[in-house]
Amino acid sequence: MRRPGRPRGRGDRGAVTAETALALPAVVLVLAVVLTTGAAGAARLRCVDGARAGARLAAAGHGDHEVVAAARRVAGDDVAAAVRRDATWVEVTTRCPLPGAWFTGGRLTATGSATAWAEP
Repeated sequence: MRRPGRPRGRGDRGAVTAETALALPAVVLVLAVVLTTGAAGAARLRCVDGARAGARLAAAGHGDHEVVAAARRVAGDDVAAAVRRDATWVEVTTRCPLPGAWFTGGRLTATGSATAWAEP
């Protein structure tokens, strides 16, 4: 049954499809931002965990080669790790490439650093 006061016609036909076509790119963009941010956060945590593992080994007196190997084992094979020692402290710094460079237009990296007191 036809509603009174509403003209008969096809003026609204296809409106939902047009609105969906306009809103879909925005939804995809928001989804890409959320996924890239989540992946970057996870990579940052891995990077910091690798630096901590390396700092623990360095503080215990292990050599730089073992420290870098431990940091890579924890954070991933594509991680760059550096060890800096002074008389009483050891600092391990890691740099991890982040996913999502396609989204930002450039290469992104996360850094992690951990400092530990060198055991005598």
